[in-house]
Amino acid sequence: MRKPNGVWVAWVVMLSGLVGTAGAAGPIDFEVTADFFGKYIWRGQNLSDDPVFQPGVTAAYGNFTFGVWGNMDTTTINGNSGDFSELDYSLDYSAPFPGLEGIGFSVGVIYYDFPGTAVPDTTELYWGLNFDLPLSPTITVYHDLDEAEGTYIAIGGSHAIEKLFEIGGTTVGCEIGASLGLGSGSYNKYYWGTDQWKSQDLAFSVGFPFELGPVTVNPSLNYVTLLSDDIRDADVYNDASDYFFAGVSLAYRF
Repeated sequence: MRKPNGVWVAWVVMLSGLVGTAGAAGPIDFEVTADFFGKYIWRGQNLSDDPVFQPGVTAAYGNFTFGVWGNMDTTTINGNSGDFSELDYSLDYSAPFPGLEGIGFSVGVIYYDFPGTAVPDTTELYWGLNFDLPLSPTITVYHDLDEAEGTYIAIGGSHAIEKLFEIGGTTVGCEIGASLGLGSGSYNKYYWGTDQWKSQDLAFSVGFPFELGPVTVNPSLNYVTLLSDDIRDADVYNDASDYFFAGVSLAYRF
């Protein structure tokens, strides 16, 4: 059995206090998600070149959100079909930035578990800002505490169209998103073998959300490309370091 590190223990204690407070002070909002994608691309890394199923659940109370998310391979590309190759546990605190109108912040921790694989578990702390501006810009800094001991910065933006068209009485919207990832020397050394700061990956997505009863359905098209020549050369799929894949996400809130 793995021994949890100090950060893991600390935020589990925080969660226990949150749940106890929530039970006394008010309701907890839940969301259950189920995503299906043709590939699993994480920060430019192709972790599964075959279709995956990615379920998750979050519980939110006030400014706190606790989440559990998993990746299940549907083929034997990484082992046994139907097994979870990754389980992530996260705790987030998000709120408006004090004294600064139109700016919000988030801080949190993510614990990555890789059951049934040789990949070591690791923990990341993160902090970020979001801005109430056109294209909803965000910047989030992730710092790995255990394995890479490095930093990954994600800069993103998005735009939503509430009604793109209507079919059969159902309104279909459009959500367009883009993100740029940069890695520190130690982060890139661990994952890609280069010890320099690099612009790592660029991702684009377009989704078409609609309501199906109480469930939000969001079919999407996604494109991810690796930017640095050094990182592309290190990619195990270096003959195809540009990934295009489709997916559909389901979400139910209660």
